[in-house]
Amino acid sequence: MRRLVILALLFGAMQLVLPLGASAHGSQWLLTFGFLILAAYSVGELAVLVRLPKITGYLAAGVLFGPSVFNTVTVAAIGELRPVSSLAIALIAYLAGAELRWDEVRRRGVTIAKILTAELVLGFIAISATLVLLGDRLPFLEGTSGASRLAFAVLFGAIAVVHSPAVVMALLSETRAGGPIARTTLGVVLVSDVVVVVLFSAVLAITRAVVPPTGANVAGLSLASIVWELAGAVFVGALLGGAVALYLRFVKHELVLFAIVVAFFGMVIAQLTHVETLLALLTAGFVTENFSRHEDGEAIRHAMERSAAPVFVVFFALAGAEMGLRQVALVWPLLIPIIAVRTASLWAGTRVGVRWASAPREARDVWMGLVPQAGVAIGLAAAVGQAYPVRGAQMRTLFLAVVAINQVIGPILFRLALNRGGEIAGAAGEPTPVQPHRAIR
Repeated sequence: MRRLVILALLFGAMQLVLPLGASAHGSQWLLTFGFLILAAYSVGELAVLVRLPKITGYLAAGVLFGPSVFNTVTVAAIGELRPVSSLAIALIAYLAGAELRWDEVRRRGVTIAKILTAELVLGFIAISATLVLLGDRLPFLEGTSGASRLAFAVLFGAIAVVHSPAVVMALLSETRAGGPIARTTLGVVLVSDVVVVVLFSAVLAITRAVVPPTGANVAGLSLASIVWELAGAVFVGALLGGAVALYLRFVKHELVLFAIVVAFFGMVIAQLTHVETLLALLTAGFVTENFSRHEDGEAIRHAMERSAAPVFVVFFALAGAEMGLRQVALVWPLLIPIIAVRTASLWAGTRVGVRWASAPREARDVWMGLVPQAGVAIGLAAAVGQAYPVRGAQMRTLFLAVVAINQVIGPILFRLALNRGGEIAGAAGEPTPVQPHRAIR
């Protein structure tokens, strides 16, 4: 009740102050930024009370206070806050790379690799084919044909196969689960972030060549430029990660501020050198984590999580605010086949991977932990929206609706899988808990 009262007071205050703030040049974005942090955080806490992820609450706050409902956060304010979204994407990519500790992955490497390969390949093909078949029924495919339709469908498919380490880690921490399902699921979602970002970067680069964004230099979109976008991103990211490792080794001061500077500086360098931002920052996170002392890697990651918290809250709220409810209403019937195909491909792909790896039968339930989607997924969708302002925005709206549904059903399914496997502490003895100490929260 107290949170609802706080939310109502915040909304009332904004309704009174906004007319005054709008008259002061440049002040409305700051007012909106502060309101979104407080309002989205409050709705996120309310979501926890009904056993939903906080990210679902942040998205809901954006929808509620955005242009589609109360219009407290106006279209103009959303535009002014776009740099916050860009910074959040950079932070998400860096943290995703920092999640991947190579020595931890090697322990279950064969099983993880085979399950991941099977479910990603099957899901990517199935979802892309489904979108091609739906065709003009989807707003972002309307009026397209041939190569352009296939390019946008494949781009959506590359985003749709991403998972959510944040949700998996949060549930493992909450339930103190341990066992083959918990450990294998954790390994799959951590490695998949890296694989999907690389896949997405390649697909986005090819899509730009097939369907140049408005104002793009078509002549510059050659095979060489595509190769540079990807290989150059790895090179730039490795240099940045190495520089961060040196700073941690010899300086290691003001890490919270330094974490934001790293993300911002990496984003700017990637744009100036015309390389893929997500892949560059992901590489930087991976290099820092694996080529610095363990305590240094932990320090910069925790500092980045602390400094990124308000940025993430606003980012997810803005993503919700940019969801056009009218557009969602138009495509609502199309969400069912997309979600059904994705879920079925996870189920089938995991079973194929388990048999291929000769893993224990219990591992067949790993697919239930792969349903949720969160931070990285929304970051990739936002990157498409920036590359293609019209069709990309329509794609993002549809994808955010898919994410919202998966965020509700995903945690329920994963908890069910852990229960069925007897891996939740207290459910069947006292299994050794997995230590999910890294998460994008």
